[in-house]
Amino acid sequence: MVAPAAPPAHRSRPARVVILGAALLCAACGLVYELALIALGSYLIGDTIVHASIVVSVMVFAMGIGSLVAKPLQRFPAFSFAAVEAALALVGGYAVLTLYNAFAVTDTYMPVMIVFATIIGTLIGAEIPLLMTLLQRIRAQEAGSAVADMFAADYLGALVGGLAFPFLLLPTLGLVTGTIATAALNLVAGTVVVLWLFRRSLARRAWVAISTIVGGVAIALGGLFWQADEIEVDARQQLFRDPITHAERSDYQEIVLTERNRISGVDDLRLFLNGDLQFASPDEYRYHESLVHPALAESRERVLILGGGEGLALREVLRYPDVEEVTLVELDPAVLELARENESLRDLNDDALADERVRTVAADAFGWVREQVDVGAEPYDAVIVDMPDPDSTATSKLYSLEFYGMVHDLVADDGRMVLQAGSPFFAPRSFACIQETVQAAGFGIQRYMVSVPSFGDWGFVLAGPAGAEPELRLPDDAPELRYLSPSVLDAATVIPPDKVVSDVEVSTLVDPVILEYTRREWRTF
Repeated sequence: MVAPAAPPAHRSRPARVVILGAALLCAACGLVYELALIALGSYLIGDTIVHASIVVSVMVFAMGIGSLVAKPLQRFPAFSFAAVEAALALVGGYAVLTLYNAFAVTDTYMPVMIVFATIIGTLIGAEIPLLMTLLQRIRAQEAGSAVADMFAADYLGALVGGLAFPFLLLPTLGLVTGTIATAALNLVAGTVVVLWLFRRSLARRAWVAISTIVGGVAIALGGLFWQADEIEVDARQQLFRDPITHAERSDYQEIVLTERNRISGVDDLRLFLNGDLQFASPDEYRYHESLVHPALAESRERVLILGGGEGLALREVLRYPDVEEVTLVELDPAVLELARENESLRDLNDDALADERVRTVAADAFGWVREQVDVGAEPYDAVIVDMPDPDSTATSKLYSLEFYGMVHDLVADDGRMVLQAGSPFFAPRSFACIQETVQAAGFGIQRYMVSVPSFGDWGFVLAGPAGAEPELRLPDDAPELRYLSPSVLDAATVIPPDKVVSDVEVSTLVDPVILEYTRREWRTF
């Protein structure tokens, strides 16, 4: 292997454009890998801030290591750059599926993720010194000017990659195939720069070695692309007890529906969002009866449901013929579509979303509520808040003083709000924090707890006008219920003394203490 000679003078400008274009493309690919690791973590573990911080800090640190590692490689910059790009394509292309398998099969996601972030960061860090050397071999220039040109291309590439990931790759290819396509671009960058631009400067052994490496990586990526769906399905099934009958990754989350069947029909239907159980059909009625019916004990002509896109809380609301209008606000349109189209789920929710009294809105509840308050929308007789637990920054805002304050403005003067508030047994501080926050928003509250075997002991907060504790009761004309009864509600108000917590703070947007309470308490379980 010999160092590449400078191209002829008349070719130096096009050659520089190729090098700078490669720098742009490599930077775009590098940022896509970083965003892919962050996105996968948000899908699988939901802890976006902590996971993103680990990914970014590890990769930036590794990039510094990679810059140092590249120093001895600058003797053979063309060959080394091709090898680095091939390695980066191989590691980056396999990263998402390997990490998914680590999460599903071996429960070693975090250490494996750190290894991948370190390797990818190291390889990315080696790119700029090697490209800079190649740029200077083409035409020597002052160090400051060379650095400016290279970093301009690098930063522009980061912009391209950062915009392409959410607006192009994820919507069109998805996370898995999107990263494989990105890896292919990495491979192209190394191939074009070396085997085309510097092909005459390489010894035959080096040319053959690079061609063999690039060909091998291309075959590996092609095989991965061909088998990606099957590998993902096999890994996903490892996470769930029952067969998966529906799985998709929407713009917001991973949606999985499992079914256990007997001769008589579906015995156990379960919905998981990002791996978290949302309901299990054998006992979901306990949860949804407890959530909905106490909120409808006073007036209920106009009802607002925030969350609950699978339609089970809606099913309970629609059991009252005097309900005239229900607005259901769900973040993910894919969940609404599943509730409308999936036969098993439609059977469970009694085809609630097809009822002419129902209006569905695919929107973020926080933003939608704020818009309604701003335009002075007509208040609702009952508001049912059926949101995921506040275990991420995205959901913690839905348990904030600001959110409850806005919802307060949408509740009629004699109306009620009810919300699921987590488990008083597993997370008593979180449960207490939600109560304090709702009270601080101007409501009077009544807390209660029921047994839902799939979840454990589960808590709710019923809210009404300030200064009074709303009466926890069933409507006088309540339909026949499978679980809830006056005696069950009487017992539900008793929270064991060892799970009563008082020294908690109110959760706000600026200081989301509910997030810390939830993470700390559920970590134990």
